[in-house]
Amino acid sequence: MSRGHASPARTYRESVRPGRGEVAFQVVVEQTDLFVVAERDLSAELADFLRGLRAGLKTHILLQPEFARSLVPVEVPESAPALAREMARAAAACGVGPMAAVAGAIAQAVVERFAGQSPNLLVENGGDIFMRSTRGRTVALLAEPGSGARLGLRFEAREFPLGLCSSSGTIGHSLSLGQGDLVAVRAKDAAFADAAATALANELGQASDLEAVVALARSLACMGLDGVFAQCRGRLAVWGRMDLVALA
Repeated sequence: MSRGHASPARTYRESVRPGRGEVAFQVVVEQTDLFVVAERDLSAELADFLRGLRAGLKTHILLQPEFARSLVPVEVPESAPALAREMARAAAACGVGPMAAVAGAIAQAVVERFAGQSPNLLVENGGDIFMRSTRGRTVALLAEPGSGARLGLRFEAREFPLGLCSSSGTIGHSLSLGQGDLVAVRAKDAAFADAAATALANELGQASDLEAVVALARSLACMGLDGVFAQCRGRLAVWGRMDLVALA
């Protein structure tokens, strides 16, 4: 879950290497800051779509203020925008507030809207990613910014589309009740992955909690959680469909 931060240059993005025939660009609309890899520059089109998404969500929050404030699930009416309904559904599955799913939900909505214009389309929204790709990809795991990314996750072309969302108690502007370095969750549904990452990170207060975090991840597998990576104070736990690789 991102907390209102739009940076003109997030340094971790500098290491992203688009494939042949791809371009990378940033789209910022108010507090939403997207980093996109696509087959052509779609920044203007994405910005227009993003404004519409945000407008609908802001209108809903005006009508239901607890949607933005709550740290536990809230019900939304069927008349709510599709984005708000997706966020509420994902949050309910994981026992967290709807805003815990906002970054992942937006990333997936953007990719699904523009996949027809770019079969290879990756959208990163404050550490939460949704990807469609015709080729294999490696995503770096940045658990300790000062040391750089040393580990990554490898995904084969047949595995896409998928979401990879993260939460941290020590990095960035996300709200986390835990103290872990990083929790990254893989799922087909990015809103769910985002909410699940928050729920798991909330339980990671110290390294001894890693076993409990993995147990909770296993319990969410029936709802769509495919894998989890967790790091706290130098200790790691990995479960599920997570192909961990060392980065040069």
